Amino acid sequence: MISKPATLGTGHAPEALQERSPQRPAVLDANAPQAPTSGSPEFVPTQRQTAWWGWLIVIVLATAAWSFRLTWLPWIEPLIPSGPRKPSKPAERVIPVTTAIVRQRDMALYLNGLGTATAFKTVTVRSRVEGELLKVHFTEGQMVREGDLLAEIDSRSFEVQRDQAEGQLARDEATLKLAKLTLDRHRDLLKSNVIAQQQLDDQAALVQQTEGAIQAVRAMLANARLQLGYCRIVAPISGRIGLRLVDQGNFVRANDATGLAVITQLQPIAVVFTIPQDEISRVLKQTRGDQVLTVDAYDRDFRTKLASGKLAAIDNQVDPTTGTLRLKAVFENEDQLLFPNQFVNARLLVDTKRDAIVIPSAAVQRGPASTFVYVVLADETVDLRNVALGPSEGNETSIESGLSVGEIVVTDGIDKLQPPKDKQHPGTKVSLREKEKEKGKKSGEADSPREAGEKGTR
Repeated sequence: MISKPATLGTGHAPEALQERSPQRPAVLDANAPQAPTSGSPEFVPTQRQTAWWGWLIVIVLATAAWSFRLTWLPWIEPLIPSGPRKPSKPAERVIPVTTAIVRQRDMALYLNGLGTATAFKTVTVRSRVEGELLKVHFTEGQMVREGDLLAEIDSRSFEVQRDQAEGQLARDEATLKLAKLTLDRHRDLLKSNVIAQQQLDDQAALVQQTEGAIQAVRAMLANARLQLGYCRIVAPISGRIGLRLVDQGNFVRANDATGLAVITQLQPIAVVFTIPQDEISRVLKQTRGDQVLTVDAYDRDFRTKLASGKLAAIDNQVDPTTGTLRLKAVFENEDQLLFPNQFVNARLLVDTKRDAIVIPSAAVQRGPASTFVYVVLADETVDLRNVALGPSEGNETSIESGLSVGEIVVTDGIDKLQPPKDKQHPGTKVSLREKEKEKGKKSGEADSPREAGEKGTR
């Protein structure tokens, strides 16, 4: 007997039906109680109503996200994995360099030589008499003039000799006067034949002897006065006096080896220097026609110019051991910067190149095939330019061909530059350090009023 499915009675709850058959909707009894309506406070939404509200919320959020995508997309774009990107072209490298402008001017050509300052006169002051050194009237290292009193020696003994000679001279002069009077009387007596001729001759000889004695005494007096003058030692030349060699109170002798002090003439002063024998012809060519060549004296480091003078003499032979020729220059030395036996660097002006194109020597580069420089173009890229060099002087070099006045050449940072290969590959891009410094100065000047205002506010 086949049983029929039972119908749902009034005593069964809807929950039991859902647990028993969740996939199939239950058949409710007509007599069963119905669910409350939506207007009732006990309304519970069904599963279909809940899904509809969820889709509505998703659509609203998606619309808002799309509207504000420019705000949040940059934040999460780096986190989104993406496929391989096409490599971008690397940024062009800019090399900072130091530059110089090509100029045109007269270029002086010099010959450099090692030299020594030499004084024209050097005198060792010595005493010419013996005696005690009473006073010293000079200060060590001072400038003295010819005739200035330097020292005094005890002169009392020489004063006594002078007085003695003066007394003896007075006696002999009185004797001579008497002898002349006697001679005149003898001449009168001889006319009267009272005395013999022999007496007259003897008296005449006595007068001559007295005159000779007077001359000797006068010489003794002059010598005494001379020795007395030697007690006052004066400067024989003008110059700078050195350190004192004898102190006051010592006994000095005539012509002591050490002397009292040494005076050296500083104005003018000479400098003796040497040049290579290969440059003799250039110097001789310029000295013909009584042309005077200028010589400048520099210190040991070749940084400070001490004095300017003129070439005075050229030696007559070359030193075979060194292959150099000695030259002598004269300096007025008004600033007294040159001292005797001082080592100096002499620069002899031998020629002047007129209207030469000049660049710093640091800009010149030497390659295996030619000599070249890097020129900065208008677009701040570099170009390699072959040049022909002329004479060089110091840190500058003259250019015979290859450059024009006003062009800009690179002097520092050359090792990182590359010349242009073709039109599509120009030379290295550079930035001028001079412009960067100017910008920094301008920015500093612009900030200074604001900084001053801040300080004033504080």
